[in-house]
Amino acid sequence: MKEDVVTEQPKGRTIVRHAEGRDFTRGLRAFFEYGDLGIAEATAGGFGAHVIRAIPGVHAEPQWHLHELDFQMVWIVKGWVRFEYEDIGEVTLTAGTSVLQPPRIRHRELAHSDDLELVEITAPAQFVTKLVDAP
Repeated sequence: MKEDVVTEQPKGRTIVRHAEGRDFTRGLRAFFEYGDLGIAEATAGGFGAHVIRAIPGVHAEPQWHLHELDFQMVWIVKGWVRFEYEDIGEVTLTAGTSVLQPPRIRHRELAHSDDLELVEITAPAQFVTKLVDAP
């Protein structure tokens, strides 16, 4: 009789990122700054997570686009943002609101408050964004 062999999965390290001293950099969108939460490094790029905050006085030019990824979730920490999605139309997200954006759904940001701050979680961490025609 053959015995089952149990191998231990390698454990990652616990990652802690404090708000104080968080490094924010420019990223995908010129009107936001991104604070990396260390998830991409901890998961070898399988997942990504950022605190994203608005740059006061800089706003989006609404453009329909989609993201080539498997998972995208946004949770609003403070302020507000208004999106338009191809399936549900316009929606305003305020502090405490979350949204699960299905993979490759066409959407665009219409406006946001200068104090907007949100958390975004994606899989994978790096993904392609494509400009697309309106639905």
